Amino acid sequence: MLSLVYGLNPWLVAVGLNTVLLIVAYLVPKKLLTPAGLLHAWVLGVLVWGCLGWRGYGVVMFYFLVGSAVTRVGMKQKEALGIAEKRSGARGPENVWGSALTGTLCALGVLAAGYWGGGFWVPLLLLGYVASFSTKLSDTSASEIGKVYGKRTFLITTLQPVERGTEGAVSLEGTLAGVLASVVIALVGWGVGMIDLLGVLWCVIAAFVATNLESVIGATLQSKFVWLTNEVVNFINTLIGAFVAILFGLAWGFWVG
Repeated sequence: MLSLVYGLNPWLVAVGLNTVLLIVAYLVPKKLLTPAGLLHAWVLGVLVWGCLGWRGYGVVMFYFLVGSAVTRVGMKQKEALGIAEKRSGARGPENVWGSALTGTLCALGVLAAGYWGGGFWVPLLLLGYVASFSTKLSDTSASEIGKVYGKRTFLITTLQPVERGTEGAVSLEGTLAGVLASVVIALVGWGVGMIDLLGVLWCVIAAFVATNLESVIGATLQSKFVWLTNEVVNFINTLIGAFVAILFGLAWGFWVG
C-alpha cells in the first residue's frame, strides 16, 4: 500500500499544482492562454510533472513564459503590419501541442523506460526533451525578434530580399536571437540536471539545424498543403530538433565507448 501511494504521489502533486496554476491563470487579467488552451496546458503540465518531476516542469515553464514574452515584443508594430500572432499571442490548444507534443512524447518515453527497464534510453530521451524546447524557443525568438528588429530579411532558399513575416524568411538579428534563446534554455536543462554540458552543445546545434529546416519547409512546402499549418510545422520542427540531438548523443556515446 505504501509503495502504491508513493508511486501515485508525483501525479497527485501534478494534479494539485496544475489545478492551482490553471485557476490563477484564468483569473489574471493578462491572458497568455485561451480558455481551451488553459485546459490543454493543464493536461500537458500534469503529464510532464508526473513523468519528469519538477525538473522537466521547470524547463517547459521556462519555455512558456519566455516564449510568451518574446511573442509580445513589438506587438503593436507587428499587428500594424499584419504579421502578429493571432489573439495577440494568447495560445490555444493547437499552439500548446504544436510546441510541446514532441517533449511530451519524450517524457512519456522516460516513464515507459522506467517501467520496462530501458534505462539506456532515459538520458537520450531527456536530451531530446530539452532539445525540443530549445528548438521551439529558438524558432519563436528568431521569428518574433526578426519581425521587429530584422533590418534585412531574406528567403532562406534563394536569399532574395523579402518582407518581414514572410514564411521562410530569415534575418541576422532573428538568427542571433534564436541561437541565444536555445543556449539559455539548454543551460536551464543543464542547471536542473536533465542534461550535461555536452548535451547543451547538442541542443544548441540541433535547434539551429531544426530552426533553419523549419524555414525551408515554410518557404517551399507550407503553402502547398492545407494540412501543413503553423502548428504542424512547429511539431515537425521540434521533432527534428529532438531527433538530431538524440543522434548526436548516440554518436558521441558510441565514439567515446
